[in-house]
Amino acid sequence: MSDYVGSETTAPDPPQSNPDLDPLRLALRELAPQGRTALLPALHAAQALYGHLPEPVAAEVGRLLHVPLADVHGVIEFYSLFYPQPVGKTILHVCTDPSCEMAGGEQVLEAVCRRLGIHPGETSADDAFTVERAPCLGLCEHAPALLVGGAPIGRADPEQVDQLILGQGYRPEGLIYGEGRILTANCGKGRRTTLDEYVARGGYRGLQAVLGKSPEAVIAEIKASGLVGRGGAAFPTGLKWEGAAQAPGETKYVVCNADESEPGTFKDRVLLEEDPQRTLEGMLIAAYAIDASTGYIYVRGEYPQAYQALQAALAEARQGGYLGADILGSGFAFEVVLRLGAGSYICGEETALFESIKGKRGFPRVKPPFPTTQGLFGQPTVINNVETLCNVPYILEHGAEAYRSIGTQKSPGTKLFCLSGDVARPGLYEVPFGVSLRHLLEGMAGGVRGRHMLQAILFGGAAGAFATPDQLDVEMSFEGLRLAGLPLGSGVVLVIDESRDLRQVLRGLGRFFAHESCGKCYPCQLGTQRQYEILQRLADGASLPGDAQRLADVGWTMSDASICGLGQTAASATLSALKLWPELFEAQKS
Repeated sequence: MSDYVGSETTAPDPPQSNPDLDPLRLALRELAPQGRTALLPALHAAQALYGHLPEPVAAEVGRLLHVPLADVHGVIEFYSLFYPQPVGKTILHVCTDPSCEMAGGEQVLEAVCRRLGIHPGETSADDAFTVERAPCLGLCEHAPALLVGGAPIGRADPEQVDQLILGQGYRPEGLIYGEGRILTANCGKGRRTTLDEYVARGGYRGLQAVLGKSPEAVIAEIKASGLVGRGGAAFPTGLKWEGAAQAPGETKYVVCNADESEPGTFKDRVLLEEDPQRTLEGMLIAAYAIDASTGYIYVRGEYPQAYQALQAALAEARQGGYLGADILGSGFAFEVVLRLGAGSYICGEETALFESIKGKRGFPRVKPPFPTTQGLFGQPTVINNVETLCNVPYILEHGAEAYRSIGTQKSPGTKLFCLSGDVARPGLYEVPFGVSLRHLLEGMAGGVRGRHMLQAILFGGAAGAFATPDQLDVEMSFEGLRLAGLPLGSGVVLVIDESRDLRQVLRGLGRFFAHESCGKCYPCQLGTQRQYEILQRLADGASLPGDAQRLADVGWTMSDASICGLGQTAASATLSALKLWPELFEAQKS
């Protein structure tokens, strides 16, 4: 039986007579034939109707999609944005991850809870509001930030708590800076670039160039460009495409990983909200190269505006002849399915993302086999993140040689860096590979805020490592950062001034990983909890003799024995701090 509908498919029970479920049956009429793969959108639709997912609603969703009720409950419990119990009419997600915590996120959370007379995770007495402590919302350049009923609010002021509760305040827009902007050329207007605007500015010329080439020639051009993945692993994009193209299988897929959940990262959010057609064009070119007719875009659940922008962009593309059965009269056919996540950091890992698309809990699997041979639905799959795909149209329009003229020999092209924290001008910076960290931080971003001094920079996000002030002249390229022992990761540059207690920063990172571990493998499930407990003691001034060694032991165990990248990098920042500042981890005297 095809994995597309799930091996658990059974005949549906007879429809129940409960008229309260009639709106749900109507809402799921088009989704029901898709079976289990429609489980996440079906649960989103059900929750929008009823406010949460009570037993009768969950049972009806399972009946309509032919999914066992136990599996429906398993999915609801796995994702943090699904609620099996009643919640307030408006949910406030208050970010307290590093950038927002440094900007006063905890104070915002305390003020909101105090005003409503509740604690985080509780609902107000009038059932109007539920307040939750949220992981990074991808609004780091506007910290502190929160979502109020799904609407983003930035620069939140705890002194204006009544306005915050009502969803009033600063509406975040992309703060974009750069030199030789390619990926962000259409960004900065504070709104979505329409299809007509995109085409008028040269959009889809890359696709038009592709339609006159063989798939092999397209892959050769990508390989010649030197493009590598921008999600952190830096795998050569052309080799990935070639592997999927050559893999046996009648059905192949292209997947866009837009589950940008790494704390401190917001580049994909800006690209999707303000120029979604560029990502779509990159997917179309990838599909042509590997002979795929279907693609999926998986957007993190905390990005409602990006999801809406993509919905509008896909509709325009279909209307304009850029999606469908006969794209631009070429005979090439490609369609895109949009999926909204539901709150799970682990779904940024590619195999976990595939499971989520299939309507399952986002558990990663051991590799090999790799997605290029056994990916989505067990078929050959190319999966790239948003920034990677946004490079593709430029390469196919201008050629690999022109692309390689930008950046360095080993790191061609431009890179998006997400600057936040104690920096004068936080925002998204697009620069050619090879500029120095000093140029980026001091020459472009205005340096450290106010009259403060630089203490440290966290590179690569929560799964990254720390740099010190004496590393400002490091070259911002794959080879330059590798030489300095720093990860490029997802492009996070979190600036920390001398007024911050690094123990507090580390506690926040530890809390994040302890919350986000999926629990599939014991090294990560237990290791992230033990790491957080020790970092909590450290931040509270109550560390014990031997805690530094315990952190190192737990960290290396997770790095060596965890199944996926979450556990393998959950201790990276802590291990980095242990090496740079061992005095931070000395046991406090009682």
